[in-house]
Amino acid sequence: LLLFRFTTKRLFSTSCSTVDSKEMKKFQLLAHKWWDEEGEYSALHSMNDIRVPFIRDTLLNMSNNHQLGNPLSGLKILDVGCGGGLLSEPLGRLGASVTGIDPLEDNIRTADQHKSFDPILAKRVQYKSSSLEEIVEESVETFDVIVASEVVEHVADLEMFIKCCYQVLKPEGSLFITTINKTQLSYVLGIVVAEKIIGIVPEGTHEWEKFVPPEELQRLLESSGFSVKAVNGMLYNPLTGSWSWTESTSINYAMHAVKSGGQGQSSYTDPSSEMQREQHSATAGTSM
Repeated sequence: LLLFRFTTKRLFSTSCSTVDSKEMKKFQLLAHKWWDEEGEYSALHSMNDIRVPFIRDTLLNMSNNHQLGNPLSGLKILDVGCGGGLLSEPLGRLGASVTGIDPLEDNIRTADQHKSFDPILAKRVQYKSSSLEEIVEESVETFDVIVASEVVEHVADLEMFIKCCYQVLKPEGSLFITTINKTQLSYVLGIVVAEKIIGIVPEGTHEWEKFVPPEELQRLLESSGFSVKAVNGMLYNPLTGSWSWTESTSINYAMHAVKSGGQGQSSYTDPSSEMQREQHSATAGTSM
């Protein structure tokens, strides 16, 4: 164990970092706008209507032990790149114990301030200004679940990021990722249209070169000790401001992977059939 911790410290306490300083500067300018549902982060607010049920239903299908009203009770979730807490809060309201980390202190201040309005969240959600690799040594096999939603397209070293996720997850722990595919269509819609024409995303938010194809992400996950369980396409409608599930992963997609080894894989039930019931998911997400 001591050798393992020393090796871990050597591996992640180097000058290498998953944090991209250019990305930090982009998001610092918008740190106070996270909870404006009509503002720059409106698409992330509405994404909760499908990403929250996706996480919840997948985890419920993997376990028979859950409390009515608090279905995620007993689970420790790490929200990496939590921003202002848009995903941390609904997961906390579902009963989970959530730790949200973000390297930008201004984001954490915004998240802490908004959390303070809800006494229930004060007990269930905590935030920390930190990068993922900075908490690896103190958090080895600590979390049941990691969520990294709209994060991997901003990190400096994706392979290192995934290895860090593996380190802090418990055996058979779940990793949920949502991100953008690297296609011509994602460039046109995700950057040209979304940022430059209709402005639903602040201009300069994304760099197409950092978008990750699902095949590449799956390869990196599997080579790092994960077993990919589900890959589902996501589609945003800028006219209605809503998200839906789709068979195509050519623009946005969600992925669920499990840290390999043990019973967690064999007991897993694929929730994709449930997710196709978009009406149910949207209704469940809205009620959070």
